[in-house]
Amino acid sequence: MIAVYEEEFGGTSCVRLDNDLLSVWLTKEFGPRVIGCALKGGENMLAVLPEASIPVKGGTDYSLRGGHRLWVAPERPETTYLPDDQPPQITEIESGLECIQALDEPTGIQKSWRLILEEDAARLTIEHQLTNRGVESIEVAPWAVTMLRPGGIGLLPLPTEKADEHGLWPNRQLVFWPYTDLTSPHLEITNRSLVIRADLSSGALKVGAPNPAGWVAYRHYGVTFVKKTGYQVAAAYRSSLKRLGRWLTWHRASIPTIWKPGNYILAGMCRKRYRTSSGNYRSLSCRAW
Repeated sequence: MIAVYEEEFGGTSCVRLDNDLLSVWLTKEFGPRVIGCALKGGENMLAVLPEASIPVKGGTDYSLRGGHRLWVAPERPETTYLPDDQPPQITEIESGLECIQALDEPTGIQKSWRLILEEDAARLTIEHQLTNRGVESIEVAPWAVTMLRPGGIGLLPLPTEKADEHGLWPNRQLVFWPYTDLTSPHLEITNRSLVIRADLSSGALKVGAPNPAGWVAYRHYGVTFVKKTGYQVAAAYRSSLKRLGRWLTWHRASIPTIWKPGNYILAGMCRKRYRTSSGNYRSLSCRAW
C-alpha cells in the first residue's frame, strides 16, 4: 500500500512517500530535493548537506542541500546554478507525487517531476521534465543528479561487446576532468567496470564513460543502490562525451546522475527524461563537504 505523510526529515519539512519496503522524503520548502531514501529500518542512502553551496560569481550562491535534484545541462553557471530556493508545488497523484518548480526566470525553463513508488517493490521511478516557457528556443537537456552518503563503493559497468563485426573498432571510451588524479587509490579501472571508493578525505575526482548497460550501482550500509535510465546509441548527449552517452562522476561525498540526449526545446514545448529509479543510475559523483 502506498502512503503519503507530511513530516520533518533532515531538518526540514518534507512529504514522505511510503510503501512496505521503501520510504522517500521530498522537501516542501525549497527545491525540491529527494533528501531521504531508505529501506524500512535501514539507513538513509542520500547525503543531507544543508550548508553546502556552489559559489556563483556575480550572483547568488547555489544551495546544493544534498539528495536528488534536477539540473539543466550542459553545465553552465548562468543556466545550471540558478537558485531553487522557493517552495515547489507538490500534488499527490496515484502511487506518487507530482512536483512543479518555480520558473527559472533567466532561461524561461520550468522543471517538473513525477515520482511513482511501486506498491510491492523497493523501486522509485522519477520522470523529469523541462518546459520552455520563454519566447526563444534553447538547446538543453534534463540532468538528474543524486548525492549519496560517502563511505561506499560505486560501480559503472563498461561495454564488453564488439563495436563492429570484426572487433576492430574501440568499444570503451573514458574521459577525465582536470582535477582528477589518475593515480588515486580511490579509482580502479578494470576490463569490465569503473570502481570508485567514496572515502576521499581531500580533493575530488571525476571520470566519464559511455554506459549502454543503463545502470550504475552504489554499495553502502549493506544495501546496493541502483540507478537506471534508457540509453540511446545514436543520440547526442549534452556532455563532453558528445555522442558517447552516459558518464560516471565522483567528487567526495556525493553521486550525480547522467544526462539525457539534448536538443532544442521550442518555446512552449517540453523535454522529458523517464525512469530514474530508487536504486537506478548512470553517473556517480563523490565529494566531501
